[in-house]
Amino acid sequence: MSETAKNNPEDLSGAARTDEAVVEDVAAEATDAEAEGGETANADPVAVLEAEVAELKDRLLRAAAEVENTRRRAKKDVEDASNYAVTKFARDLLDVGDNLRRALEAAGNDANADPAMKTLIDGVEMTEKSLLKAFEQNGIEKLEPLGEKLDPNQHQAVFEMPNPAYPDGHVAQVMQAGYVLKGRLLRPAMVGVTKNPAGQETAKSDEPGSNIDTSA
Repeated sequence: MSETAKNNPEDLSGAARTDEAVVEDVAAEATDAEAEGGETANADPVAVLEAEVAELKDRLLRAAAEVENTRRRAKKDVEDASNYAVTKFARDLLDVGDNLRRALEAAGNDANADPAMKTLIDGVEMTEKSLLKAFEQNGIEKLEPLGEKLDPNQHQAVFEMPNPAYPDGHVAQVMQAGYVLKGRLLRPAMVGVTKNPAGQETAKSDEPGSNIDTSA
């Protein structure tokens, strides 16, 4: 014991109390640690395993769902590539069909044509039919929407015209036929749409019908 502690008993008492507080703090920390360790040790191992199994099952289901979504997207991409790979080529062929039709319209009535001209016209008609048949066999359908209600998804309105034969908003004239490839629009039909003067009656009622011509 130091000389100061001998001469001052109060200092000695304070030092003793300080040592006791340190011992109490250490004991309290040890008790808390034992309590925490006891809780971990006393946990039900079955419950712990069940929680781990549930977490792993959830992860597995999420991974399986992601794999399935990826598989479906890949399958759809392959189908689209197969169905619409010829889109550009098909659009190029549409111009050929248009030119054949224009040639036939320009020839007019071939009843009075000379044999050579009639043979030429017959050949053009057969070529057009063969082309349209090839279109149909490859999923390309022709749109001839005359008399149908205007469909902005398939028709391109070029002008309006009065025509009492059709209700307002219906196709009264087809300037250029449209085409679809397996349900996907290749080219819209260019049409004139009925716009009758107010009060003018129409001869046809507004009845829906098919606007796809497959009778190639």
